[in-house]
Amino acid sequence: MTTIADPIIGSWYKDLENNLTFKVIAVDDSDDTIEVQYLNGDIGEYDHDSWYNSTFDYIEDPEDWSAPFDDIESDDLGYSDTDRHRPNPEDMDIDDYINE
Repeated sequence: MTTIADPIIGSWYKDLENNLTFKVIAVDDSDDTIEVQYLNGDIGEYDHDSWYNSTFDYIEDPEDWSAPFDDIESDDLGYSDTDRHRPNPEDMDIDDYINE
């Protein structure tokens, strides 16, 4: 079985043969390299031939994908700032409050 999944930056994959989970972090066509970061935090690299001759498949983001980044703040993950999507109260009128 060979890979039919194209490498997409930010997408997660699983190497079915070796049971490895990783995320594509860079694709450099000029160097013919695909840089990945494994779930344990290690960095790896594939060339296009080895990518398409491997057993990689798309997967959903793992629940514990941030585990290698223990020192990362939860605010840096991009989903903990709930105030970011709220309108400025000075720009709202009574209809905005009723519909909220």
